[in-house]
Parts: sequence; C-alpha cells; structure tokens
Amino acid sequence: MAVGSRTSGVGGDRMMSTPGDAVAALRNLEESLWREETRYDRAYMAALLAPGFLEFGMSGRRYDRVAVIEAEVQPIGARLPLGDFTVQFVRPDVALVTYVSEDDADGPRRANRMSLWDRSRGRWQLLFHQGTAVPAAGLSQ
Repeated sequence: MAVGSRTSGVGGDRMMSTPGDAVAALRNLEESLWREETRYDRAYMAALLAPGFLEFGMSGRRYDRVAVIEAEVQPIGARLPLGDFTVQFVRPDVALVTYVSEDDADGPRRANRMSLWDRSRGRWQLLFHQGTAVPAAGLSQ
C-alpha cells in the first residue's frame, strides 16, 4: 500500500511511498516528543498537535493542546529508542501507534502508550495520546 507521507520538518514535507517510510516517520515524530529540545519548542508542538488534540496522561490527568504546548520545561529522561514500537494503519492517513516508554525523570517508570496520528492536512499530526502506568513488577502484554 502506498502511504504518501512526508518526512522532514514538523510532520514531514517530503513525499514517502511505502508503509515502512511512514513507520519510520511516525517513530521519529513520537521520539521527538521524548526529547526536551523538541517537546518544549512551542512552534514545533503547535505544528505537530492537531486542533482538538487530547491526552490522558499516565497520572490520569487530561491535557488539551494548549496545556501541552505551554508546558514548562522539565527533565524528561526517556530511554530511546522507544520499546515495542508498532504502527497499525486504521486508514492510509490514520495510524495507531503503540509502544512502551521508560524514563527516569522521577525515578524509574514504565508506561504503555498509544497515539493516534492523522495525515489529512498533508503532514502527520497527533490527534490523541494516552499513557497507562505499568506496575514496577513488569510489563503487561
């Protein structure tokens, strides 16, 4: 299936033609959210987050687009590359991304993560994200 994504810039601006290219682009975008230099770049985040973006954090809190864009800089401490990274295409321009995050910002933490990405505006934008804490005893399958 031809995917037709874009890869450089925020959400991409060079056409891609394979699902593998789209997976690589989505991995890069997800991992950019775990790097302080991009996560706290307001212009970058404003371009990356779709209108109506919503996040359910692993704390259970809800975050809207404005809250995420205006978040205060803090250490992230993520381990990259992201573990158990998978992409399922719901439609050619809609992707469900799942992975396991690990970070040490507030002590060791793991979470199962899910993001819904949309490419209807010519570039990948994040519509929804959820993090669910994983007990210290291990990862749920």
